[in-house]
Amino acid sequence: MTETTVGIGGAAESTDMVLNIGPQHPSTHGVLRLRLVLDGERIRHAEPVIGYMHRGAEKLFEARDYRQIIMLANRHDWLSAFSNELGVVLGVERMLGMEVPERAVWTRTLLAELNRVLNHLMFLGSYPLELGGITPVFYAFREREELQTVMEEISGGRMHYMFNRVGGLKEDLPAGWLGRARQAVADVRSRMGVFDDLVLGNEIFRGRTRGVGVLTREAVHAYGVSGPIARASGVDFDLRRDEPYLAYGDLQSTLKVVTKEEGDCLARFECLLEQTHNSLDLADACLDRIAELPPGPINQRLPKVLKAPEGTTYAWTENPLGINGYYLVSKGEKTPYRLKLRSASYNNIQALTELLPGTLIADMVAILGSMFFVVGDIDK
Repeated sequence: MTETTVGIGGAAESTDMVLNIGPQHPSTHGVLRLRLVLDGERIRHAEPVIGYMHRGAEKLFEARDYRQIIMLANRHDWLSAFSNELGVVLGVERMLGMEVPERAVWTRTLLAELNRVLNHLMFLGSYPLELGGITPVFYAFREREELQTVMEEISGGRMHYMFNRVGGLKEDLPAGWLGRARQAVADVRSRMGVFDDLVLGNEIFRGRTRGVGVLTREAVHAYGVSGPIARASGVDFDLRRDEPYLAYGDLQSTLKVVTKEEGDCLARFECLLEQTHNSLDLADACLDRIAELPPGPINQRLPKVLKAPEGTTYAWTENPLGINGYYLVSKGEKTPYRLKLRSASYNNIQALTELLPGTLIADMVAILGSMFFVVGDIDK
């Protein structure tokens, strides 16, 4: 058989059609390109083509000191800025053998869960939008604004918080902030039912997603898929439970790892929604614990020039979209010799080569949207 690449129009009956989705396409969440080989309306082969917004962050890590690299790592998944910072500071603190104040540990855990809710709300609103339902995204942004307000109050940033520091956090929480955060969490929780009614209760949404884009457990392991997408396929793994960091070891009674067995688009959405509910519960538990802590420092005093000792370490965290890993190599200088970033979306999006072949072109957007990725997290 021969292949014919076409733009507008058709091809001869004896040829396959090669269709480019993106790199600037409404359904690709940014500058991702999908190269599809079609047999009529059915996809025969799919190839994600990445690199259109590569920032070279891993190379830039080598030319910035340990304070400055937090800013670079902050941005790859722009919906999870606080969580992105955590892996860097945890890795450097491990290299230094540094003990972080208890107040900083619990506050970091609280802010990580609030950031997780912010991330998930974006996809809970945008995914129905991609399938033709415009209303849920307005509700999602209303809830996001509630939480954005309290996050902005402590850090001054709406998306890129830059609140983590090696040794703790930038500064202590403002007076009265805990009460305002608790109210914001309660307000968001009280209105989360709208996603059950508007989205999961919608027969068109369920018809477009049930049984569509089934990702098997074997494919999850083969491609290194992680996060809610992996758990929707029955892979019961969450670093917060299985290798606790921050204060998650003390939150096991509240933490619930949500898993599904179906592995389809609907299961991925349901997993994301239930995990959002649990993150709100975890945030409440952190607020209770912080309120009980005696006054104390929220960071360690650092030298003007911070140098990590020579050696290597690996830190990994359960980011909202999956597992993030940071492999740090130090030669004893003030800048990393090498900092390799393992981002969740990079591995997750590779599974499209397994998911898309055999499906209809009409289901491509439903499958693509259910992978819950951020292009900056792929091109790092």
